[in-house]
Amino acid sequence: MARLRVPRRTGRPRTTPKMVLADKAYSSRAIRDHLRRRGIKAVIPQPADQTASRKRRGRLGGRPPAFDRESYKQRNTVERCTNKLKQWRGLATRYDKTATIYLAGLHIGAIFIWSAR
Repeated sequence: MARLRVPRRTGRPRTTPKMVLADKAYSSRAIRDHLRRRGIKAVIPQPADQTASRKRRGRLGGRPPAFDRESYKQRNTVERCTNKLKQWRGLATRYDKTATIYLAGLHIGAIFIWSAR
């Protein structure tokens, strides 16, 4: 999360996006605190075990973290794109040794997906 960057058309990349959409694996107090300190809205669902732990503590467990369902639905587009890219065996298994060659493979895969529309 500390290396989070948002590319722009011109100029340096922004280091503070408006919000971060992530799955339940990223639901930790450390990540939420880090995002809160940087002024970034965290749209991360809370796993059932964390919810149960918070409820078990009662009033000391605090209130549940904010969660925007409408914003979270945007993750579906990214997940579907990732699944289409992983149909390419070279990308799914990461055969490429260097990051630049892997990135080139991602670009070619994205071009094929875009042109197939």
